[in-house]
Amino acid sequence: MLQIDTWKRVLIWSVCVIGLLMALPNAFYTRVEQSNDAKAAIELGIDTPDMQAEAAQWPNWLPSSLVNLGLDLRGGAHLLAEVKVQDVYESRMDAMWPEIRDALRDERATVGTIRRQDSAPDEIRVRISQPEGMARALEVVRGLARQVQTLSGVGATDIEARAEGDSIVVQLSDAEKLASDDRTVRQSLEIIRRRIDEVGTREPTIQRQGADRILIQVPGIGSAGELKDIIGTTAQLTFNPVGGRTTDADATPGIGQEVVPSIDEEGVYYIIDSAPVVTGEELVDAQPAFDQNGRPAVSFRFNTSGARKFGDYTLENIGAPFAIVLDDEVISAPVIQSHIPGGSGIITGNFTVEESTNLAVLLRAGALPAGLDFLEERTIGPELGQDSIDAGKVATIVAFVAVLVFMALSYGLFGIFANIALILNVGLLFGLLSLIGATLTLPGIAGIVLTVGMAVDANVLIFERIREELKSARGPARAIELGYEKALSAILDANVTTFITATILFAMGSGPVRGFAITLGLGILTSVFTAIFVTRLMIVMWFERRRPKTIEV
Repeated sequence: MLQIDTWKRVLIWSVCVIGLLMALPNAFYTRVEQSNDAKAAIELGIDTPDMQAEAAQWPNWLPSSLVNLGLDLRGGAHLLAEVKVQDVYESRMDAMWPEIRDALRDERATVGTIRRQDSAPDEIRVRISQPEGMARALEVVRGLARQVQTLSGVGATDIEARAEGDSIVVQLSDAEKLASDDRTVRQSLEIIRRRIDEVGTREPTIQRQGADRILIQVPGIGSAGELKDIIGTTAQLTFNPVGGRTTDADATPGIGQEVVPSIDEEGVYYIIDSAPVVTGEELVDAQPAFDQNGRPAVSFRFNTSGARKFGDYTLENIGAPFAIVLDDEVISAPVIQSHIPGGSGIITGNFTVEESTNLAVLLRAGALPAGLDFLEERTIGPELGQDSIDAGKVATIVAFVAVLVFMALSYGLFGIFANIALILNVGLLFGLLSLIGATLTLPGIAGIVLTVGMAVDANVLIFERIREELKSARGPARAIELGYEKALSAILDANVTTFITATILFAMGSGPVRGFAITLGLGILTSVFTAIFVTRLMIVMWFERRRPKTIEV
């Protein structure tokens, strides 16, 4: 007998209603998107009457999750960047110099005085006054080497030291350079992702390509130039000892020093030590703030290691100037007034509120470890995206209408039940896509069209099986029941194999291929649900109401 328990009926219709409610915001895409953006801005403190009005466009009690539109549908920016991994070698050598200097000073009786010489960016050249102590000097420097922390570099050390006359030359080993290159690209990838996430863009594609390249695609952003402004700034923050101050841009600094301009004081240059006391990598937090005079500033806080170094330096150098350097420009050079043990402080300068906020974002996201060369950049206008959306809509509607007409003509009333389930199927699919925050691309639309065909395929199997059972002179109720039972295995086989294919596409593919795999995989789940449960429930409810002696499928 056809029988479906009441709790099952309630559960099936509840799933349908919840799915349609989750999909509802997509029918009012622009309004909901503006409301979501306004609510996010209000949470950040930008509370204006216009923002309140935009936020009120969509009720708070309704779902507000949207299906994100991909680059090919929404328009946006495309960049291919190459990470300049060689930049890291120079900074590594500069950071290692104080350690080498202090170690050799402890051996002064053997090696004599030491002096750093001009050298290539990726090496340190140290001259000793007693060449007869070269063996001991090399032993001391090599003792500073550490094991390379990669599987490919097992047994290798991070630095190599050799003697050239009365000088020691220190370089990174080949194994460490390989590890450093990989680490630099991975770090750049993560920092770019954090920076783009900070400004609230939707579903960017950020992927590594090859050894040292990164692909960046951000839907909804105005231009490739705007995207470069967000990610291209290195935001290298360092705290350096000040050796002097000059108005001569061509002043000759001492060994281990460099001349950098001041942001606030036009025509003023600072001579600073190249080796920083603390770097931005040791920052754990940075927030926009105001100084004691009510001017915009940025407060910062170091981690344990940075706090210790910062505290030790300020204790030993009270009364000396201290340069805060951002991207090779001095933004502030305060005089150390007292010991600062807590590892926190404030960066002041001629900032606007917006500039202090942007600086805090860059510092909080972290410094890019190396510069980027942009090899390829494209801006995809929203008009092109709209053309893709329109073409996708036309294709989907034509396919949808053709299927609805075919089912109604082929299976009569049962075909109409299948059509209602098909409409619910598409609604449930959009509800699931909205729930997980998936990105819809042009291939994703193709996945939706294919889902429509898969859903109809299941109903065709069921209805054809019911026809076969009716020919065996079985009653209508028994024919319907057997039709669903005997078609179930074929439906599951077909859909499970397709779902496995979608899973492999998602695991192995990237970008648009994944978009197709997601819509296809979720579409299989919703089509099986609507074909097996929803159409059966509608047929059972109709059968209980009419009690027909015969049926035609």
